[in-house]
This record gives sequence, C-alpha cells and structure tokens, in this order.
Amino acid sequence: MDAKLTLKLDKTVIEKAKIYAAEHQHSLSLLVENYLKAITEKEISTQDYEISSFVKSFTIGKGEVSNDFDYKKSRQEYLSEKYK
Repeated sequence: MDAKLTLKLDKTVIEKAKIYAAEHQHSLSLLVENYLKAITEKEISTQDYEISSFVKSFTIGKGEVSNDFDYKKSRQEYLSEKYK
C-alpha cells in the first residue's frame, strides 16, 4: 500500500536528484523508495558469496597497494594461472 511522505531537503540536492532520476528514466519517489529499502533490509551474510583469490589478494596486510603496482599485469597473471 502506498503512502505519502513529506521530506525537507536542500534545494540543490532535490534538483540534482530530479535530473538523475530523469536521466535514468525513474521517478524521484522510486529512487527514494529503493534507497530506503536498501538501507533497511537485513544485511546479507558474506558467507553467501565466495570471494575470489584475486580480490582477496588486495587485502593482504592493511589493504595497502604500492604505487608501482601493475593492476593489468596482476590480473593477466591471475587469469593465466586460473585458466591453465
């Protein structure tokens, strides 16, 4: 069942949100509703998803990556190893 909700927001935010909604062919009401659904739904356990070793490799240590790290080369090596 639908119900009305009155919100008080910054005018600039409203205008930008209206433009975003129009560009994505959605109503502003739908965007707000989907956002509220997303933040109020039960959190999904990470056990429901398998995290690949490639993604895990980015979290070694404190998650820091050196400035000279070559992402493309690392990804290529990972895929080469995976699909041997």
